Amino acid sequence: MDSTDIDRFDTCRFEASRSRLASLAYRLLGSAADAEDAVQDAFLHWQAVDRQRIKVPEAWLTKVVTNLCLDRLRSAQARRERAAGAWLPEPLLDGDPMLGPADTFEQRETVSLAVLTLMERLSPFERAVYILREAFSYGHAEIAEILDITESASQQHLHRARRHITTARRGGELDPAAARRIVEEFLAAASSGRTERLVALLTHDASAISDGAGLTKKLLQYDTPERIAAIARAGFKSTPAKQRLAGGVSEVHFALVNGAPALLFVPGGKVVGAVTFDITDGKIATVRGIAAPARLLRLADAWRQHEPDAPLITEW
Repeated sequence: MDSTDIDRFDTCRFEASRSRLASLAYRLLGSAADAEDAVQDAFLHWQAVDRQRIKVPEAWLTKVVTNLCLDRLRSAQARRERAAGAWLPEPLLDGDPMLGPADTFEQRETVSLAVLTLMERLSPFERAVYILREAFSYGHAEIAEILDITESASQQHLHRARRHITTARRGGELDPAAARRIVEEFLAAASSGRTERLVALLTHDASAISDGAGLTKKLLQYDTPERIAAIARAGFKSTPAKQRLAGGVSEVHFALVNGAPALLFVPGGKVVGAVTFDITDGKIATVRGIAAPARLLRLADAWRQHEPDAPLITEW
């Protein structure tokens, strides 16, 4: 092969790994946009290196993407500390290839919004080891090679990560049909103003988090069922002001986002808001409201190519 054919062949080898690399980067960074940037940076590294000397391209690319993500996590830490409480992971519509492997409970869990949020408490190394092990089934020897650490250190990082996440997480596998019924009940109660029913649908220690549509520097947080019910009543009540802000009358659709039940607000076919729910033992434990436009770009694009079920509400 001449040099042009070699370059084309090597580009094809990279593209064959792009989806897996993007899924790895998204789990590590919690942002689809940052994940795409990390993968593109890896491609530039791939083009610049002597590829004839790379024996196992998949392993080399995994190491490069992981370490690029670690660099991003480290550089972002100071900014996130200055904006403490202002970060939520970027939601993705189920079926998005960036969500990656979903054959096991552990793989599905690592991409849930609940666990992506919990992983913010981990160190970059703990986060990387946890993702490489739980989502991609790498052995400790392989992880040690990727991260330039010892196998013992890899095992210790995994133990600490599992302890943090297991202690804080709630619930296990979710029955999609049951979850949909609970979310539909929540929507019906909120839109009709039935406070008692809303409170009954929430766990006693439920929490709600909103990014304030990106208009606030910190997340808005509520931590009692009564307060959450009041916010839900106000939030799900349609008003002319909300319709103007959304750009028109919205349909409200049920969807699965990062494996969890969600309500999407869709005026004119464009997603402008997502409310996701964590459900434990038949009740809602966490409500997340995400409406900052930058966090919804990829989800909104996926929705435009999606054939949804009939909306639950047609005039919000």
